[in-house]
Order: sequence, then C-alpha cells, then structure tokens
Amino acid sequence: MFVQLNERVHLNFSKITRTKIDHVEDGIRVRFYEGQDQVAKSQRFDKVKDAQKWLDKLFKQLNK
Repeated sequence: MFVQLNERVHLNFSKITRTKIDHVEDGIRVRFYEGQDQVAKSQRFDKVKDAQKWLDKLFKQLNK
C-alpha cells in the first residue's frame, strides 16, 4: 500500500520494517526503513510529540 508522505514522495508501506523518531541536526524527523536501509524521512518537527501525532495520523490512514 502506497502512502503519500508529502507532495513529492510516495512510500510503499508494505515494505517498511520499522520507523524511528530521531533527533537530527536540523530538528526531529521520522525515518522509515526497509531492513537496515533508510528509504525515506519525514519533514522536520520541533517536538517529538508533534512527530508522534503525524506518524499516528499516517498509520490511521493505512488502517482504513
């Protein structure tokens, strides 16, 4: 199942093995992995709570 992360990126969620909310140099991002390879990352968030809300909304979209 493909999910649109932003206006330019669609991600095949059936291949995603894990997600990670990570602190990086420019803020907080959600990273998506297939096995050990990072295949996508989200936009920048200011708070972990905001990243978690965004990820929960994305998962709800998948479970419809």
